[in-house]
Amino acid sequence: MEVPSPLAAWETFFFLIGSSAAALTGLQFVVIALIAESGRRATPREIEAFSTPTIIHFAGVLLVSALLSAPWHGLLLVAVIIGVCGVCGVGYIFIVIRRTRRLSTYRLVGEDWRWHVVFPLISYVLLLVAAILLPDHSHRALFAIGAAALLLLFIGLHNAWDTVTYITIELPAGRAEPEPEDDSLPIPKPVAKSGRHRGRK
Repeated sequence: MEVPSPLAAWETFFFLIGSSAAALTGLQFVVIALIAESGRRATPREIEAFSTPTIIHFAGVLLVSALLSAPWHGLLLVAVIIGVCGVCGVGYIFIVIRRTRRLSTYRLVGEDWRWHVVFPLISYVLLLVAAILLPDHSHRALFAIGAAALLLLFIGLHNAWDTVTYITIELPAGRAEPEPEDDSLPIPKPVAKSGRHRGRK
């Protein structure tokens, strides 16, 4: 008698969060549309630092969900692929850190560090650790993968909503200085902002 795959019990869960990630990706198109209609144009550096990561997180959730919904005959190969996703995610967070530090229009505050750096980094590290444990400890590893994917989903949702509320409420009050086009030019020292919604996107 063939032993059922442990992935079968998670099929509905990953289907739901994968579908949610795909649907929420459309929220970013709303964000970009709002930016286009506003009086201020976001710079490429702002898009790379704050909007693109949200798409990456949603895409990561969709990819992980699709992988774990496939009819695998074993867990070793899927563990390798999930591990690669975790490594790429960790590397991408360091790219995000570098991009945000190069911004002259805004300096990150505590909430930004949590939602744009710390929480995503925890998610991708958890994904990597779970991938290592998956072949021998599939039950616990799948819970860890599910938690990482769900956390990424909420991170993307929070960051997209934070952008929308900033654009619709705070943006008309002022405009940010444009980023210098030439990376070799000196970047002026940014001024920290205060408040719940900040001028960053």
